[in-house]
Amino acid sequence: MNNLFAYLTTNPYFGLALTFGAFFLADFLCKKLKITFLNPLLIAIAIVIGVLLAFDIPYEDYNLGASQFSFLLGPVTVAFAVPLYKQLDVLKKNFAVIMTGIVSGCLASVASVFACCKLLGLSPVIYYSLIPKSITSSIAVSVSEEIGGISALTVALVVLTGLLGAAIASGMVKLLHLKNKVAIGLAIGTCSHAIGTSRTMQMGDVEGAMSSLAIVVAGVVTVFLAPVAAMLL
Repeated sequence: MNNLFAYLTTNPYFGLALTFGAFFLADFLCKKLKITFLNPLLIAIAIVIGVLLAFDIPYEDYNLGASQFSFLLGPVTVAFAVPLYKQLDVLKKNFAVIMTGIVSGCLASVASVFACCKLLGLSPVIYYSLIPKSITSSIAVSVSEEIGGISALTVALVVLTGLLGAAIASGMVKLLHLKNKVAIGLAIGTCSHAIGTSRTMQMGDVEGAMSSLAIVVAGVVTVFLAPVAAMLL
């Protein structure tokens, strides 16, 4: 029995099956419970961690199959160009405002990280790892490594930032009485990258398109901004 269990958990398909199963179960629960702040990705992560801990399965065994999902990061990011293309007229009409909003969001993100690290007395390595927390992970990892951060910590922070943004997005929109679809999409995309963008896709086409644009522009802006910010601490 132990040999069978070891064979199953070390099989490359185990990680894939567990990840798919956890996400579909999480998605089902979210649709049934209909609680705004619950996100399928958040629940799926909790399920996977719970299974690994309960059955004492090494992360390395799980990652044999789960690592295949990393290949999808690039295509998924590129696919966000589709809704953007459909809203090209909106982009052209509001180009200056859109770019100003995204750049301002990036500056605010880096400034808040710097202020928190100074206030809490965090080490420079933690600061470097935090700087790219609001951009998509495929870019954030490279930025973090380039400025001296810990890439694994950056990935965790990126996921946490995205989950938090997606969870509170609807509530913040209502709280601040935001009506402009362009502003909503830009705000969520700039601070919550792809995970937040998946939430804006549910809000509407314009919100989703603007959020997709924010992912790309925020990533580019942060690539240039991060080395400068790293020298401040």
